[in-house]
Amino acid sequence: MLGLTKKDFGLLVLVAILTIFAPVILNPFPAGSAMAQFNAGYPDLMQRFVIFGIFAIGFNILFGLTGYLSFGHAAFLGVGSYAGIWSMKLLTLNVIPAILVSVIVAGLFSLIVGFISLRRSGIYFSILTLAFAMMSYALAYSVLTPITGGETGLQLRASDPRIFGGELMPGMTPRATLFGMQMQDSTDLRFGAWTFTLNTGYYIAGIVLLVAFYLSIRIFRSPFGMMLRAVKSNQNRLNYTGLSPKPYTLAAFVISGMYAGLAGGLLVAMDTQVGAERMFWTASGEVVLMTILGGAGTLIGPILGAGFIKYFENIVSTINKSTLESWFAFMPDGLQDAFVAVIYPFVGKGWHLTLGLLFMLVVIFLPGGLVQGGSKLATVFRRDRKGGGVEDDAAAQRQAREE
Repeated sequence: MLGLTKKDFGLLVLVAILTIFAPVILNPFPAGSAMAQFNAGYPDLMQRFVIFGIFAIGFNILFGLTGYLSFGHAAFLGVGSYAGIWSMKLLTLNVIPAILVSVIVAGLFSLIVGFISLRRSGIYFSILTLAFAMMSYALAYSVLTPITGGETGLQLRASDPRIFGGELMPGMTPRATLFGMQMQDSTDLRFGAWTFTLNTGYYIAGIVLLVAFYLSIRIFRSPFGMMLRAVKSNQNRLNYTGLSPKPYTLAAFVISGMYAGLAGGLLVAMDTQVGAERMFWTASGEVVLMTILGGAGTLIGPILGAGFIKYFENIVSTINKSTLESWFAFMPDGLQDAFVAVIYPFVGKGWHLTLGLLFMLVVIFLPGGLVQGGSKLATVFRRDRKGGGVEDDAAAQRQAREE
């Protein structure tokens, strides 16, 4: 169905179900309970799950298939964001033109960067992409300030000279829309002590995620994807066949950059403000961690990795000392202080320490990422069921012989 195998179609359906029911799945605890701290089903965070999932999917097409490790993909995210906000300033507040412009501009920029960077491979390629990203950050931060807004960034204003829609009334706040629907529009569903927020912007971004995920599956299963795997396996052997790997790697680089531009355009649609920090090297490193943590070269792994890291960044980082003291308030004072002192360095501002430890454990014990861990669990369960079935079959055969 849809040109996919049964297994791939099932994976697409799984991602669709998780996307549709995320507001419920990510809010497992009642709103007034102490565990509500760990709920992640609010619009801003769910949008980040989806958008950075798209970013990681695109990066995985380059790194997971070809093995080329780019440390500069945040440049395409930032360029896409700037292109998107200028589209909203000059054309219309509708997100569709903004997203299209973001993808096109990021694709053209990645074509230039990829054409130069792919003249080298290995660590030299990685350093070149990092250099391009940092040059882009420096240009956006301090050189191209009339275009980028410098350190203060850009945001939509009521006085922006839009071709379609015109200027807004003074005092009105410009908002990204989709044919009249604002991205911030939400509906709350209440079931007892639970509150589930259905946000327009999240579901629009979710639809884009499903389309991007479907296209990545088609790329992975296509002859083009097989050529990219050949590049990763052994470029020398590919050269001996008379085929040059450069057109394929450049195409993968551009596609990956367009995915990053798509994510940048969606970020503008959800939060109509852009700053140069989106192009900093830490943002490039973050997407590398997302892909490796989830499982490089797998289909759903980058989405899982993006959700995992964004959860830690937005949930674990908000746990402060007062929160811990309230959790352990039932303990005697000395024991409470001891527990708080042990746990506090790993939460709040120290959430990076917890993430780093978990990343080390995954790399050491699950080099295939979270997807490998899920596969191992599934194998164990299948083995248990199969073992029971074999024993039952053997008992039935013995009984048949006795009869």
